[in-house]
Amino acid sequence: MCRHIAFVGPEVPLARLLSEPEHSLVRQSWEPRRQRHGTVNADGFGVGWYAEGDPVPARYRRAGPIWGDLNFADLARTVRTRAGLAAVRDATVFGADGEAAAAPFASGPWLFSHNGAVRDWPDAAAPLAAALPPEVLLSLAASTDSALIWALVLHRLQRGDDLGTALAEPVREFAAISPDSRLNLLLTDGTGIAATAWGDSLWYLTDTAAQRTVVASEPYDDDPRWCEVPDRTLLTTHGTRVALTPLKETSP
Repeated sequence: MCRHIAFVGPEVPLARLLSEPEHSLVRQSWEPRRQRHGTVNADGFGVGWYAEGDPVPARYRRAGPIWGDLNFADLARTVRTRAGLAAVRDATVFGADGEAAAAPFASGPWLFSHNGAVRDWPDAAAPLAAALPPEVLLSLAASTDSALIWALVLHRLQRGDDLGTALAEPVREFAAISPDSRLNLLLTDGTGIAATAWGDSLWYLTDTAAQRTVVASEPYDDDPRWCEVPDRTLLTTHGTRVALTPLKETSP
């Protein structure tokens, strides 16, 4: 369920990475090649990007399929950015929260997406939800597992955790209380990217000539430089340097 992509590098039109490649995110919305759960990602989409000189990203999100939104086609063709995160959604519960449930979620300089599902939601998540301050729970963007995971990630970011730690710890916590959850998370602050491979596909492409790094659920073309991330792994990147760290489960 869901496909997502993040990139950091020199400024390019959004379309260069999101809609122009042969197997772009737009095509993955109806014909993903490596998606392990679900087949069509038509329950909403979103894209976030950074304007020059502004650390707070802009977002465009909709509840319908990306292929039917002509405004997105124009936006992707004309907006240029150095970094962004985009996702197409296959909802766990059909119709839940509409546009509010579409990634990327955002706060301050951060953009976030979740590809997967928490097993036995929402009961399994109760212990982690109870550990959050009440004001955090009351401000959830949607009543979905992705929104709660984002709240846990954001809570860590706001207290000073780096991108990788802010993703890795919630993944371990959810895996301990809800085994078999699928927890592919993606996070950027406009300069770096962190991602987890936990239950679904994740790939990355580093282009040293273009000084660009792309992290995605699956390759958008057949470039042989794409590398698959092993399952149960944390990926972090700054510039074109990529680090892969095994993620170990913790006991509940």
